[in-house]
Amino acid sequence: MRAHFDHPEPRRVSPGEYPEWDRALALLNRDLAVTLPEQEPLQLLALPPYGADEPENVYVALANGEWHGDYLYPDSANDPASALAVVVDAAQETVTECLWQAWPLCAEHGLGMHPRDADGQLSWWCAGERLRRDSAHVRAAVGALDILGRPPRPNRESRTTS
Repeated sequence: MRAHFDHPEPRRVSPGEYPEWDRALALLNRDLAVTLPEQEPLQLLALPPYGADEPENVYVALANGEWHGDYLYPDSANDPASALAVVVDAAQETVTECLWQAWPLCAEHGLGMHPRDADGQLSWWCAGERLRRDSAHVRAAVGALDILGRPPRPNRESRTTS
């Protein structure tokens, strides 16, 4: 147990300690790499609990160790859907507040997107551009923003050089 005024050093969570949170963070790091390529991958950091019967507090942090917002809800660590939802919220809060910018942005409208369930899959949702009366839309599933940058071209003929 520690006093409320103590400020312990956070520790980096080792891979495999929280497998569902690891999987969720891997998906988010794919989206981060596409949308903010200058940023290093996000990480999980833990602080010891205040009380002996409490779990440690785990946060989603930037590569430099900064984070913002609440810790990950401990009960979400064992359920894939819950883990993804809480890690997405925490990652978005950390990136937005620590870097002072909306994240991720819709490539079509330049607006910040929000996580939303779309047919049972957590996806990035954009409100659309209201000035042009564009409708709201799902941009991509969380972890799949990289697919949008490289559309398939099935009818493209290969070039040959002579």
